Amino acid sequence: MEAVILFPAIDLKNGQCVRLEQGDMARATVFNLDPAAQAQSFAAQGFEYLHVVDLDGAFAGKPVNAAAVEAMLKTIKIPVQLGGGIRDLATIEAWLAKGITRVIIGTAAVRDPELVKSAAKKFPGRVAVGLDARDGKVAVEGWAETSQVTVLEIARRFEDAGVAAIIFTDIARDGLLKGLNLDATIALADAITIPVIASGGLASIEDVKAMLTPRAKKLAGAIAGRALYDGRLDPASALTLIRDARAAA
Repeated sequence: MEAVILFPAIDLKNGQCVRLEQGDMARATVFNLDPAAQAQSFAAQGFEYLHVVDLDGAFAGKPVNAAAVEAMLKTIKIPVQLGGGIRDLATIEAWLAKGITRVIIGTAAVRDPELVKSAAKKFPGRVAVGLDARDGKVAVEGWAETSQVTVLEIARRFEDAGVAAIIFTDIARDGLLKGLNLDATIALADAITIPVIASGGLASIEDVKAMLTPRAKKLAGAIAGRALYDGRLDPASALTLIRDARAAA
């Protein structure tokens, strides 16, 4: 239980903090014009770890919102994991050197698994894999394309590679506040040894409670986005639940 972390999410588009619905760039809601201020707010609320995605970077295949990310790193002391447009070793090294705690490799994990393996070996504990699924199949290129490979097939490629975590997103639920797909996430966590973080659809305190039940004991945490921004999830209540569960473990 000790490892369960609730990650607040900051998704970057055009230098702004947004949330998408089902990964559709045309369905973006801007929640904050100043991502660094948003990061500071999350840190002040007591969150321990920030989840950031460069949405433009995911489509472009290279970092696009670097200025916004760097501004966040200057503003907060809590660790940051970053995904979006990280497709080669040079980009990984550059972000880690700038102070990112953990990089998330998504598209490249499907197209170039050797990149993940060599990066995880070179930077132990600092490389995570983002697997975003539509009907169980992994989507790539900012979710614009769906591959023919299942999440479990890809995840198994990285067993024993030293990957810090797998972030599993159910695209069908992302940004829609339908609740986490815990069944699929727990099934994945039970099938591999790599820690799994749930993402997509977290809607309320009920999702946090479900994440702390015995059947979810292998989950390393969950990512919260829209529910935090529109007030459906109270940060203090959620973090207290997690702290209490840790203390009782």
